[in-house]
Amino acid sequence: MRFTRAELESYRGAEVPDLIGPGCRLLFVGINPGLWTAATGAHFARPGNRFYPALLAAGIIDRPIDPTAGMSDADRDHLIERGVGITNMAVRATAKADELTADELAVGAERLRAVVRGTRPHVVAVAGITAYRTAFRERAAKKGRQPGDLDGAALWLVPNPSGLNAHETVTTLAASYREAAIEAGIVKV
Repeated sequence: MRFTRAELESYRGAEVPDLIGPGCRLLFVGINPGLWTAATGAHFARPGNRFYPALLAAGIIDRPIDPTAGMSDADRDHLIERGVGITNMAVRATAKADELTADELAVGAERLRAVVRGTRPHVVAVAGITAYRTAFRERAAKKGRQPGDLDGAALWLVPNPSGLNAHETVTTLAASYREAAIEAGIVKV
């Protein structure tokens, strides 16, 4: 699937529904939808995004998922059956996350708290450490398990899988995601 720049731009400001089923144990939180994600309606869908390859390498999913043309019902069902959910901190689609304001991220933090209270996952894994620091006004937060929880869920900060986060690889992303998945009971040690 291919989009022109104009087609992608037409999705600026669009929202993508959460992918959260009953029994969600591990809720991944992106920063916000990118334009490709908004165009396809599938989280982390941009070609080259390392999210799903990292999930596979971590043992969180047991088969490849390629959402670049949209996510199939079978892929959605697989994630839900595995206890994996996906949401975003901010809901507005942008070309880059740095287009979001600090106020939008703060509103996103409150939205995330409401989602967590409503869905009650065991673990929340925020894939965007800088966005988390801004949204929750926790400037010293570091990657890994956080000392507190988020409305009853264990809280992890994990690296964002975007290609813009070039120092991370599928292997390093998988290692971080796997730690959160172990605590969620999705991956066995």
